[in-house]
Amino acid sequence: MLPPAEKRFLRINKLTIISLFVLILAGGVVRSTGSGMGCPDWPKCFDRLVPPTDVSQLPEGYEEKYIAGRKEKNERFANMLDRFGNSTLANRIRHDESILVHEEFNAAKTWTEYINRLSGAITGFLLLLCAFFSFTFFKTKKRIFIWSVVNVFAVGYQAWLGSIVVSTNLMPWIITVHMLLALVILGINIYTYFKARSLRDKDLLMNHTSAGIKWLAGVSLVLIVVQVAIGTGVREQIDLISSSSTARGEWLGLLGSEFDIHRTLAIVTAMVIVFLFFVVRSRFAPNTPQSRFTNILLALLVLQIISAVILDRFNIPPFAQTAHLVLASLLFGAQYYLMLLLGKTAR
Repeated sequence: MLPPAEKRFLRINKLTIISLFVLILAGGVVRSTGSGMGCPDWPKCFDRLVPPTDVSQLPEGYEEKYIAGRKEKNERFANMLDRFGNSTLANRIRHDESILVHEEFNAAKTWTEYINRLSGAITGFLLLLCAFFSFTFFKTKKRIFIWSVVNVFAVGYQAWLGSIVVSTNLMPWIITVHMLLALVILGINIYTYFKARSLRDKDLLMNHTSAGIKWLAGVSLVLIVVQVAIGTGVREQIDLISSSSTARGEWLGLLGSEFDIHRTLAIVTAMVIVFLFFVVRSRFAPNTPQSRFTNILLALLVLQIISAVILDRFNIPPFAQTAHLVLASLLFGAQYYLMLLLGKTAR
């Protein structure tokens, strides 16, 4: 039986992991609907806790006010980049006039972005609870407490980065960093959940895998992360193309070599995951956590392939873009948890 304090931590941690996936889903909907600038300011939306539903409710002269605020924040961000020795990027931000382009009010886009921010706020609150309840492991498994606290700072940095995404008018490379940091936060939560469970769950300790399987799982995880990074870059290209007058059916043909790399690496990643599936199933009984998670991993891979085919054959429909992103994050989560299971040795 788990002590009540540990059970409480596991319950909150699992809820936080679910909330993180919901947040990634909300972010995917924002991207696919072009709602990223639905709220021109941050953390409020049109300087309100509850955003407007009609143009008549907008603050007077809000365009000039928010553009001026955006310019000021971008200057501070550029100064920070200068201090870290990245003057080239800092100057790009200072002189990119497209950053200060105002987007017309659209109630649907505003509320889509607002719901995304609410999801972020709820997730941040749950991460704080995780850190608070992780204190129960301070003596028995201090790393659970340490990483739970680190994650609070990580989500704080993520919130600040979100404000930069808004102030730079969705500057591409910042969106990629924003997405990768979301995976880091998710990974930390999965790690602390696993470590807390493995303290008492004997099924997780019955593992005698070879180093080769652990390395194979690690390679698969790295490939998934690289695919997410490249895929986010491809998505940024699609966003640029979609802002032109090019017909949707021609978008894929205009993508550069990054898309070719993404597609080729997808085949390599799929082959590694399938190979890992057969290796794990040959070493573990069907009812073990390792076998169950490799089944989940293969199922997610099949769904991801289906979403990729839909994107390719049906001119990149928005719902498939969101599904592709969410499935990628689910693949990451399942693969990482499987790697932890394979890395745990009997003691």
